[in-house]
Amino acid sequence: MLVSDFDFDLPADRIALHPVSPRDAARMLIVSPGQPLVDGKVTDLVDILRPGDVLVVNDTKVLPAELTGHRVRGDSRAAVSFNLHKRVDAQTWRAFARPAKRLKLLDRLELGEGGVLRATLAGKGDTGEVSLSFELAGAELDEAIKALGAMPLPPYIGAQRHTEDRDKVDYQTVYAAVDGAVAAPTAGLHFTEKLLQDLSDRGVAVERVTLHVGAGTFLPVKAEDTRDHVMHAEWGEITVASVHRLREARAKGGRVIAVGTTSLRLLESACRATGELAPFSGDTDIFITPGYRFRAVDVLMTNFHLPKSTLFMLVSAFSGFDTMRAAYAHAITDNYRFYSYGDASLLFRAEAP
Repeated sequence: MLVSDFDFDLPADRIALHPVSPRDAARMLIVSPGQPLVDGKVTDLVDILRPGDVLVVNDTKVLPAELTGHRVRGDSRAAVSFNLHKRVDAQTWRAFARPAKRLKLLDRLELGEGGVLRATLAGKGDTGEVSLSFELAGAELDEAIKALGAMPLPPYIGAQRHTEDRDKVDYQTVYAAVDGAVAAPTAGLHFTEKLLQDLSDRGVAVERVTLHVGAGTFLPVKAEDTRDHVMHAEWGEITVASVHRLREARAKGGRVIAVGTTSLRLLESACRATGELAPFSGDTDIFITPGYRFRAVDVLMTNFHLPKSTLFMLVSAFSGFDTMRAAYAHAITDNYRFYSYGDASLLFRAEAP
């Protein structure tokens, strides 16, 4: 399909710059292919989901991975900033640099307040991507990044306001546990401890998986045809125990509800050709467009996504292209809030042809 098929006009005032409070007070559009759209709210999940259903959440934890500092060459210093987006090893990260043209291989970098976090430019690509080799490694490096970095807000928010102290809480799910993401699994931002408890009391299970969301999720699709787009890779893991519980729930008639496109992409990546879910640990670059046959997920909870984005392509594959065009048109007309801090949608899977 043409990437332009997934374009739509979105008024700038529909972009949410802060989340609602409490988190679960957000609106939620319920989309069932072939059925009328239903305007609801996130707390309606308690009534919509059934005992035996399983919510699959992504428990990745966002690192404050935006680092600013200086490039140093002798007595020459120049201001630079980096958005870390993928760990390579214990002391090496890939990052997007600004301005990349000021950088050369083996440049020394002094980052954070006082330049206390030091690194060397170990690699440089053609699109502003670089590799940074830090003097620190492992957990010590992670703690330094947490102390010195800022939350890497999505560019469509960062272009309209500065990062605020509250973002360190707002841009993190309440169940975040495993350090490694540089962007939030934003559907999960709608959950509160109370809502999770109410769902548990209802008999809905919660299963944790981990996918470290990278900054590549914000990159524009530059190809004209979806077949020519190269998807970014992200590391994820589903344990043997999680697979066992998900198989058991489905065998008993329970539905698998993916909280976010990251959970869905990981679950689908872990499916064998037979459709059976299997344990998974490693990188996935799965790219889902209309025509894809879903195996692992019955329902998807997700936010409203960018025009011409891989995520809008994914939801169009899940609930149907025409269904999602109509759903987004309704959301725009009815003043739903879009993107990371915006409202939610609950999508039911279209029947496979």
